[in-house]
Amino acid sequence: MSQASALEDWASDANGWLAGRLPARPEEGFEWGAGDDGAPVFHNVSDEDLGRLVERSAAWQRQKYDAGYGALTLPEEHGGAGLPGEYERTFAQLESRFQVPHTPELVGVTVGLIAPTIARLGTEEQRARWLRPMLRADLLACQLFSEPEAGSDLANVRLRAVREGGSWVLNGQKVWTSGAQFAQVGELIARTDPTAPKHRGMTAFIVPMDAPGVDIRPLRQMSGGTSFNEVFFNDVRIPDADRIGDVGDGWRVALTTLGFERGHSGRRKVGGSWEYLWELARHTGALEDPLKRQSVARAYTAHRLLELLGDRVATAQAAGEAPGPEGSLRKVFWVDQLRAFSETSQDLLGERLAFDHGEWGTYAWSEHVLGAPGFRIAGGSDEIQRNIIGERVLGLPAEPRNDKGPMTE
Repeated sequence: MSQASALEDWASDANGWLAGRLPARPEEGFEWGAGDDGAPVFHNVSDEDLGRLVERSAAWQRQKYDAGYGALTLPEEHGGAGLPGEYERTFAQLESRFQVPHTPELVGVTVGLIAPTIARLGTEEQRARWLRPMLRADLLACQLFSEPEAGSDLANVRLRAVREGGSWVLNGQKVWTSGAQFAQVGELIARTDPTAPKHRGMTAFIVPMDAPGVDIRPLRQMSGGTSFNEVFFNDVRIPDADRIGDVGDGWRVALTTLGFERGHSGRRKVGGSWEYLWELARHTGALEDPLKRQSVARAYTAHRLLELLGDRVATAQAAGEAPGPEGSLRKVFWVDQLRAFSETSQDLLGERLAFDHGEWGTYAWSEHVLGAPGFRIAGGSDEIQRNIIGERVLGLPAEPRNDKGPMTE
């Protein structure tokens, strides 16, 4: 049997499995005035409701994993199906035809970022202990990277880890941690050698979020929700067995996780969709106004460019190519689309974004407008991504720096 025939047969089976568990999406697509008109980038819901969203998503991941669809490209020895990237792309296309539970960031981070990092860099004992529970979403893991004074300069982290015998003692703070209140563990980057060049003096750990001395505090976003948190570590003691990679090798671990993160940028469905924006333009009569029509055209251009770049990245992954700087391009294009949708919705709605008139599909866009700016810094700021593109894609010289010792990435 040819590879194409094998993929076709597998896709038919996968589609049948999905159809037996989920309702199909309506074939007519988006229908104005029907159902929920929300357009949130970050959910404005209570912790109880957000917890239920997390659990529904985790339950769906467990179903997929148990059926062999939850970790398609990971090697079999790491708990995956060991299939080429084309299978993952095909399954995502099939899944998009059904009403799949929304995936909160915590579940996506666990399955798509931290589990693959452990698969690649963890010890055999760590893989046996953490990998299957994470891939199955039984064990949820948050990402403890950002700090108040480090921002997107991850190598500037100050949270200290001091070795005491067979343990490490952690003291410091992390911030902007999505889903920390629901996570059982977190991947943390700490400063273990303050005398080394900053990219060399870091070490990575997996930290229990219920360990004594861990204090999780919610951060209220301007869009209303509290999905982000700041996390404080006060004399938190963890065993050396929870260290990922060698001492001082935390930068490599962080880059591995960030590589997976940038590869996923643009895949998440947040905010208002293009179909929703197009129907908004039709509903408001904007297509009769040349200026508003031009705004809609700019939004569609941003949307289509992101789609085309996503196809390019997926094709490269299906061919077995390692994630590269294309992830940074995709992140920039994703933010550009979110910004374009925000600007166009403001052009179309004007004062109707200021307060709720009770009209379906209008004030709901304020959730998108208030949430979209957050992705300019999430997963590495726009400035960081453009530096990566300039240096690694365009071949421009790196910016002069005096805080970085010799290293190879």
